[in-house]
Amino acid sequence: MFTPSSFATRDPIWLDRLITRDAFVTLVTTGPDGLPCVTLLPVLYRRDGEGIVIEGHWARANPQSRHSGPALVLVHGPHGYVSPGWYPDKESEGRVPTWNYAAAELRGTLETITDRDWLVDLLDRLSLHNESQVGSDWRFDPDDTRQAKLLPGIVGFRFRAEQVQIKLKLSQNHPDANQLSVIAALEAEGTPASRELAQWMRDVRDPAAAGG
Repeated sequence: MFTPSSFATRDPIWLDRLITRDAFVTLVTTGPDGLPCVTLLPVLYRRDGEGIVIEGHWARANPQSRHSGPALVLVHGPHGYVSPGWYPDKESEGRVPTWNYAAAELRGTLETITDRDWLVDLLDRLSLHNESQVGSDWRFDPDDTRQAKLLPGIVGFRFRAEQVQIKLKLSQNHPDANQLSVIAALEAEGTPASRELAQWMRDVRDPAAAGG
């Protein structure tokens, strides 16, 4: 991922925030034909000491479920269009449109897992996490034969990150007046997405407020 130094950060709090915000990632591997194989899927994320572990599962019919080895995980954050008309110095500097966004790229090693007990535990943790997000309490029940018969249809994975690249392209390369003007314009749009992007811009300007 191309990341100019002004948009790069090594602070893992931003990766925590990205995945807490949306634990639905893009998993990329190389297929037998040498072309990329891509799956979008929900995951569980944790820091393991100094390392990072991401776990999830595929449908067994997915060709990617037969891959072990090098892999890439893309984590998606807030994003939105930025008009040059929002910049106070638009005329003097000849500003052009751009797109603000936050994202992360993780490179590492993928391990496939078919152990039944591990899969049951994974499904329990996934359902517990995601059900809590919607105020519900459904849980996977391995003793329910209707649910248990679905287990052979999935393959689990554990991804261990070896390189982490976090990109916060949030107008840091612009003068302070431009940044504040973009924040105000995004807030004025009034959509949930624009307000969230404005908040991330505020937070990257004030790391203490962001928890960094």
